[in-house]
Amino acid sequence: MDNWDEVRTAYQVARVGTVSGAAEVLGVHHATVIRHIDALEERLGTRLFQRHARGYTPTEAGQDLLQVAAATDDQLTQLAGRIRGQGEGVTGELVVTSLEAFSPELTPVLASFRETYPEIRVRYLTGQRLFRLEYGEAHVAIRAGKAPDQPDNVVQKFIRQSAHLVASKAYIAQHGQPAGEDDLAQHWFVGPDEKGNRAPYNQWLAEIVPDKRVIFRTSTTRNVVDAILAGVGIGFVGRGELDRHDDLIEVLPSRTEWGGQLWLVTHVDLHRTTKVQAFLKHLKEAAKDWDT
Repeated sequence: MDNWDEVRTAYQVARVGTVSGAAEVLGVHHATVIRHIDALEERLGTRLFQRHARGYTPTEAGQDLLQVAAATDDQLTQLAGRIRGQGEGVTGELVVTSLEAFSPELTPVLASFRETYPEIRVRYLTGQRLFRLEYGEAHVAIRAGKAPDQPDNVVQKFIRQSAHLVASKAYIAQHGQPAGEDDLAQHWFVGPDEKGNRAPYNQWLAEIVPDKRVIFRTSTTRNVVDAILAGVGIGFVGRGELDRHDDLIEVLPSRTEWGGQLWLVTHVDLHRTTKVQAFLKHLKEAAKDWDT
């Protein structure tokens, strides 16, 4: 194919369904989109779209071409993401992703890495969705649970993060401290908004405590900590939060089954770059005194 721009335009028209929508995505005038479609159809000697009042629908020939165009566009997107992460020096953008709960431990490490390498710009992404390393969405991912098995990823065992069941001094002053596990059902709790949350400690809590005793639910780890500190109820925090807040008291000793294994994940194409290796070394050095 002599002109990838024409094929890319056709792909966007098929994806969006309208000339104006494709023009907006591509950042061109709608007349350019029409010209590309007309030129491509003339070059191939066949109709790629059926025109109608609601937009453009691919013909059978158009579907064949667009399957190839979609795969090519996907590969180019992946390639561009990986190229952006390459380079010989520790400069440019470093993108790291983890669960939000790990932010108290990781943010100071990112800050000290930035101080060591002042030409680095940090992007720290948290959230429930899995950021795709093969698309260049992140250079380093810190993931919990079972070992990630996505193809072309380099996976390293990191630390085992502990969980701690705590209450504030204000809560204990008002409601007392649980005498043991059997007494937990008489207390109030802070928990995740998602009742099927897969974190081991939340699964344990769902088995031990009646749902009606969880009186404060939230979608973020930060809000869980804030609610516990405010005396709303008992809840789980990480080791870092427990160490940072003198007002928090463990109501039961931490259990191994509450914790979870963390993994360092990088894409094979970026794993050996100077920037990624420098950050991994920095992170592992900082984590020597963390939970294991």
